[in-house]
Amino acid sequence: MTSKPLPLAGLRVVEFVHMVMGPACGLILADLGAEVIKVEGVEGDSTRHLTGSGAGYWPTYNRNKQSLAIDLKSGEGIEAVRALLATADIVTENFRPGAMEKLGLGYDAVRKLRPDVIYCSMKGFLPGPYEHRPALDEVVQMMGGLAYMTGPEGRPLRAGASVNDVMGGMFAVIGILAAVVERQRSGEGQLIQSGLFENNVFLVAQHMMQHAVTGKPASPMPNRLSAWAVYDVFGCAGGEQVFIGAVSDAQWRKFVEVFELHDLAADALLATNNQRVAARERFMPQLRECMARLGKAEVMQRCEAAGLPFAPITRPQDLFEDPHLLASQGFTDITLEGQNATRVPRLPLVMDGTRFGTRHDLPAVGQHSRAILRELGYADSRIDELASAGKLAGS
Repeated sequence: MTSKPLPLAGLRVVEFVHMVMGPACGLILADLGAEVIKVEGVEGDSTRHLTGSGAGYWPTYNRNKQSLAIDLKSGEGIEAVRALLATADIVTENFRPGAMEKLGLGYDAVRKLRPDVIYCSMKGFLPGPYEHRPALDEVVQMMGGLAYMTGPEGRPLRAGASVNDVMGGMFAVIGILAAVVERQRSGEGQLIQSGLFENNVFLVAQHMMQHAVTGKPASPMPNRLSAWAVYDVFGCAGGEQVFIGAVSDAQWRKFVEVFELHDLAADALLATNNQRVAARERFMPQLRECMARLGKAEVMQRCEAAGLPFAPITRPQDLFEDPHLLASQGFTDITLEGQNATRVPRLPLVMDGTRFGTRHDLPAVGQHSRAILRELGYADSRIDELASAGKLAGS
């Protein structure tokens, strides 16, 4: 890390978020230097204790944040939070529709406390007929065409990661940063809205436009007619697999050369990509037989030497030992509950040679409650009263 201030240093963000979409937004802002204060209940965000496929949510999206654990169902808790919101540059939330308004913490209410506030609301749907529906990443993948495109015909399948939640948080950050620039010019804040469903539709826009251009429906990815003749997973000796792509005529010539497929190299009917796409059923069995005779390491070495796109089929846990990620500072350190140290991927960007990592470890429930309330002018005696009454948690 360099010694110069981080890009968003000086901005205070107060977040009312859970699961992935809202926390991902806050993570990006926090890693880039904003002060992010997470408001959670006295028992802590339920995401902290998820199991199964949700076990990784908390440690992935909550470093570099402070925790204020306070009872939002009490008048005293709301009073303290309102005092905090008056100091906020940015407020983010992704609770169910109407929840923040019911607490008296919706955009109109917060704007009275801080007229130039930038308030970002992340929901399942942007305003419209669906806006009051609850939504999850899987829900919008099913109704937004992504699950249809991912699975084989008749078997819709959600993508293997929370793509809409994460990208929804990213689009929220884009809107927030645009609003920060606008506020510098106009002095005014604004309401930003980000929707999971609309994010999903943006992801499948290329398939919608495929239909618009060709007049034919896009086929699910397992059944698709690829735009490129060699763009597939190949089995290697020993049962391992490698993905290989040859997406130009020059790459095809390299491919057949490096794998010594001389008869295919000499075939004039395979000279162009569109010719090869039409002839896939004729030559693909020969390609598969060739790869099956070679080990994975040999296939990858030949592809790398020829400058061909390739990839081993990797499990998520294998990435902890990926040599590129290790050499390029792709991980940052965090401590899990129980004091177990681990590494988590950093933001996937570099600014002026800087990778953004952990400044503050994952916060314990209410770890910063007292310090935040003291800053807001609360006396220690008053803080003790709130804690004794069960309306505040943390040290």
